[in-house]
Amino acid sequence: MKNVRIEELNDLPSVLEELAPGDCVEAESLALLADSGKELLDVLAEIGWRGADFVSLREGIDTRGGQGTSFFALCRALQESDLFSRRRDGVERAKAEGRYKGRKPIAVDGGLFDSVVALWQSGQITAREAMARLDLKPNTFYRRIKEMEELKMKDYKKVEQELRDEIKEAAKQSRKDLDDLKKQVKAEAKEIKKAADEKLELHDVEREMRHDRARAEAEHHDAVRQMKKDVEAEAKELKKLMENS
Repeated sequence: MKNVRIEELNDLPSVLEELAPGDCVEAESLALLADSGKELLDVLAEIGWRGADFVSLREGIDTRGGQGTSFFALCRALQESDLFSRRRDGVERAKAEGRYKGRKPIAVDGGLFDSVVALWQSGQITAREAMARLDLKPNTFYRRIKEMEELKMKDYKKVEQELRDEIKEAAKQSRKDLDDLKKQVKAEAKEIKKAADEKLELHDVEREMRHDRARAEAEHHDAVRQMKKDVEAEAKELKKLMENS
């Protein structure tokens, strides 16, 4: 940020060309800025567009005290009002003479405009040089810059909304996939539990069969031992009878 003092009208072009946001243009009088009211409004509007402040000692103007925004807004309003008034008068005369065909927009090659603005925004060329290359006046140049920024903002918002929609749709699909996965896990868990229960039941049957077999074998052994005892007892009785006869 720097203070630039204008000593005479010839200093103005070079000052405006090098002016950067935050700089301050100082002049002894408004008369050093222009030869007419229209030119003065153009100069003040351009200083405001560039984000700089302005001080005029004789007229007591100082935009550094927080009044810069309203001051430059007023200058732009007066400038646009003057342009509109002159344009309206010209349109009325053309209509009266049967020559009015409507306003034709200034044709500017889109690719050239974008490339020149890119050079200006990167600091490789000055605004005045950019205007010269595009053959545009300051008002038209800065209006086109504003329109370009608004268009970019619209595109940005459109892309942002599309991304939000995609994220929302992806989240919706993710929730659906998660629900499906939960259902699948529950079904598999149910099948595993069923198989485990069936296996456990089979083990219980096998264990019961082993117990039954063991019990049957024990009863068989007991029956055999009892039969052996009975046979031995009968044999003793028969032997005793034979000895006594």
